[in-house]
Amino acid sequence: MKFNVASKTLYTSISAVSKVINSKNALTVLNNFLFTLHDSVLTVRASDMENSLVATLDVMDAEGDGSFCLDAHRMVDLLKEMPAQEMTFEIDDTNFETLISYSNGEFKTMAIDGNEYPQPEIEEAGAESIRFACPATVALAGIERTIFAVGTDELRPQMTGILWDIKPDSIIFVATDTRKLVRYTNKAVEPGAACSFILPLKPATVMRNIFSKDDTIDVTISKKSVTFSTAGYRFDCRFIKGMFPDYNRVIPKTNDKILTVDRQMFINAMRRVTVFGNGGNGLIRFHFDENVATLSTQDSSYGTSGRETLSCDYQGTPLTIGFGAPYLLEIFSTIPTPEVIMKLADPSRPAVIVPSDNEPDTDLLMILMPMNIVD
Repeated sequence: MKFNVASKTLYTSISAVSKVINSKNALTVLNNFLFTLHDSVLTVRASDMENSLVATLDVMDAEGDGSFCLDAHRMVDLLKEMPAQEMTFEIDDTNFETLISYSNGEFKTMAIDGNEYPQPEIEEAGAESIRFACPATVALAGIERTIFAVGTDELRPQMTGILWDIKPDSIIFVATDTRKLVRYTNKAVEPGAACSFILPLKPATVMRNIFSKDDTIDVTISKKSVTFSTAGYRFDCRFIKGMFPDYNRVIPKTNDKILTVDRQMFINAMRRVTVFGNGGNGLIRFHFDENVATLSTQDSSYGTSGRETLSCDYQGTPLTIGFGAPYLLEIFSTIPTPEVIMKLADPSRPAVIVPSDNEPDTDLLMILMPMNIVD
C-alpha cells in the first residue's frame, strides 16, 4: 500500500480520534490507530471497545487497498511536530514494514496487520432505529449545560452520564449527582420520535472536542448504542444500562420566594467569603431579606469568618439557608445570562435556579439541595 497525505490534515484527524483511546488498555493493540485505505479514501479508527471513533479523509496517489495499525502515541507526537507538508506512507503488504517519508527526512517502523485490531460490536441500524439530523450547536449546548452535574458514584451508574430524552418536538438533556440536577430543553430540533438513552461521560467529553458548531450531526439510535455522524467523523457509543431517575418528579413546583441577583457580582462575593470559610464542605450561609442578601462563612477550627452584603431583588418572607459554595459556583458559572433567578421555599427544600432570560427555543433549569446550618 502507498499513499500521500497532507501532514496537518492527518494530524487533525488522528488527534481527534486519539481522544477515545484509554491510557491503559487490556488489549495492547488498542494502543494503536487502525488505518484502512480504500479507493483513495483513508479512515482512521480508535476504540476502547465501548466507543469507536472513525475519521475519514481523502489521500493522493493511492496504490492498493488494505489495513494496518500504527502506535497512536507515536503518530500523534510525530505529526504534532511536523510542519505543513506532504507525507508519503509506504506499507509492505507481506511484513508490514512501514516507511514514512517527507521532503527532508524519513522514518521506518513496523505496523501491525489490521486484521488483528478488534472490531467492537456495532449494531446495524434496523427498521426500529430512530434517525434524525441535529445541529451540532444543539448537541454541544446540551452537553455544555449539563456535564458538570454528572455523578461519579459507580454504585449508581445511571447517574454517571447525560440523559438524552428525545421527544417528537425537542431534546431534553438531564444530568444529576443527587445533590444538583440540570434539565436543558432545546426545541430547535424536531426528532419526530420518542425515546431516551444515557450517554456516558467519556463520549460526551469527546463530542465537545471533535465536533464543530458548524456541523450537522446525523443521529442514529439503536437498541444498545447511538451513532453520531458528520462529514468527517463517525462516533459509535454504547449506552449506560438502566433507567434514569424520573427527573420531573424531583423538581419543586411551589417555591414562592423569588431572588434575582447579578450573576457575576454574586459569583465574586461567594469566592471572597469562602476564603475564610470551611474548606472541607464550602458551606455558605445565605440570609435573604428585602433588597439585601447577606453571605457569611466561618471555620471554627482556625477561628476565621467572612461576611458580605449585596443588593438584590428578593420577594418573600426573610429566609436563611445554606448551600455548598462549589456547587453553587458551578451552577452560576454555567448560566449564561447577566442575572440569575433563584426560587426558594425553606431551608430544607431544594432551590430552583434559572436564567433571567432563556435563549430562543430553549429552557434551562437547575436545582440544588441545601446544606444544614449548625448554629
